[in-house]
Amino acid sequence: MSILDFAKSELDLIGMGEDSAEMNVQMRKHLLHMVEEFSKEGHSGFSAGYAVNILEKLLKFEPLSPLTGEDSEWNDMSDSNGGKTCYQNNRCSRVFKDETGAWDIDGKVYWEWYEPEDGSEKFKSYFTNFKSRTPPVFDIELIKDSILSLLLPAKLSTGSLGNKNLGFDVLTAISLKKGLPLTPCIPEYLV
Repeated sequence: MSILDFAKSELDLIGMGEDSAEMNVQMRKHLLHMVEEFSKEGHSGFSAGYAVNILEKLLKFEPLSPLTGEDSEWNDMSDSNGGKTCYQNNRCSRVFKDETGAWDIDGKVYWEWYEPEDGSEKFKSYFTNFKSRTPPVFDIELIKDSILSLLLPAKLSTGSLGNKNLGFDVLTAISLKKGLPLTPCIPEYLV
């Protein structure tokens, strides 16, 4: 079975067949076109996975390398924020900063059970809100050794991620480097 035949079969199973609603028919057409184009590249099992991982990030407008926090990565959004200082990262649009520091608006995703009024089966509903903000982790290599030596224990090397407190120290170092106030906030996954 070719990858194109496999894709058609899988789309049929989720109700995206040739006889489904017009929107699904159009989406099927577009998806099959992309699968067909991808199959023409002649990837092996390894290179296909490698390409798909990178392509997925690109199609989702996600960066392929760590954010740096450098000034060139930010777009001034103050006009859209009622004149209050606000910048949006141009490599990862869910990351913002202001005079208090930087945050990822999708840092934490919450869920709750949703029970439809029509009595159909309940399901998890996922959402974000103002509590979803977590500090992003920027590229540690860009922080000057002098700042790191003040903030990190001597036993840690620049590239070490073995210490859970490293994320906070990196954010602290970036805040100091950028002249931003310190935020005593540690990303949930680093605690």
